[in-house]
Amino acid sequence: MPTIETTDPRVEALVHELIGRVADKWTMLLLEVLDEHGTQRFTRLGALVPGISQKMLTQTLRQMERDGLVTRTVHAVVPPRVDYALTPLGESLGEAFCGVWVWAAHHRETVEAARRAFDARGAAG
Repeated sequence: MPTIETTDPRVEALVHELIGRVADKWTMLLLEVLDEHGTQRFTRLGALVPGISQKMLTQTLRQMERDGLVTRTVHAVVPPRVDYALTPLGESLGEAFCGVWVWAAHHRETVEAARRAFDARGAAG
């Protein structure tokens, strides 16, 4: 890991932005859905991501498109059809954060036990 003295401030700023964005549950979920299901229509993405509002889906997809993580294709049909797909950049970001999913699967029981122990101490205190 580079030291702060040797890190390009532009790279550091991008890392902070991307961590904040990818830590956002909607971005992570959309990365996962598009990776698993491939190119999807806007309405289908909304159905595949439980709990996301149309407004949040629109905002998240726009930001992902701005960052180059997804492509947006508008088809000239009536009614209009819009498809979203991961770009190679989006695929690589998903792969980079795949380790978090692997870690969570491996450590889920330990984290749950720690939470139960903490909650029990809080209830007793």
